[in-house]
Amino acid sequence: MTSDRMARVLSMLRKADRDDPTELFAEALDADGVTVSVTVDTGRTEHTERLWSHGDLGAAFAGLQTTLGEGPEIDAIRSGTAVLVPDLGAVDAARWPVLLPAAAGLPVAAVFTFPLGVGAIRVGALTLLRTRPGPLSGEQLDDSFALAAALTAIVLDDSHPALSAEALTAESSGQWHQAVVHQATGMISVQLSVSLAEALLRLRAMAFRLDQPIVELSRDVVARRRRFSEPTSGPQGPEGNRG
Repeated sequence: MTSDRMARVLSMLRKADRDDPTELFAEALDADGVTVSVTVDTGRTEHTERLWSHGDLGAAFAGLQTTLGEGPEIDAIRSGTAVLVPDLGAVDAARWPVLLPAAAGLPVAAVFTFPLGVGAIRVGALTLLRTRPGPLSGEQLDDSFALAAALTAIVLDDSHPALSAEALTAESSGQWHQAVVHQATGMISVQLSVSLAEALLRLRAMAFRLDQPIVELSRDVVARRRRFSEPTSGPQGPEGNRG
């Protein structure tokens, strides 16, 4: 059973009264950051795109998961089950060996990710972040599952304003952050004569090595400010050449 506060949020969500309702999600669920992502199938690859995001913390943590290719959002979408991490500092390092050290510089203490989907179909994820450790209360957990169900219905509803063609292609709205990543992946695939999967791994490795957000690096690739080439000595990963 949902709380009165979440009932009001869900009513607002059905009416599409706000372009980005994640601030209300954060208030209702006592979260310091919120992201809602959707899965996108391009026909060649499937990836996630941030649909809505509240707070710098949510955007930063989501960006790390995209760059490094691991994390609670990815696990939740793959498994179809919620990933509840009340104390990120207590997680076994082997679970997310690259993400955990990278996230150490962010004030993220707890993460709760709920997959959006029906049965075996995965359409996205809802992620809540907190700057202090501790589990969700029983009411907050019920509210989160109810919100995830409502968001699933929205993603599956092509007529919803948030998923209109105009909204999904509006760069000015900040949506579809990763489109440039997949454009860059295709270019790297051609440059190195490798598969798209390997090209994306090379891109992630370079972003990690340079400590640069993958979206920024991808823009450099697409603008031809950086080109990938095979390493000339030893298996040291991708090398990028300016110019």
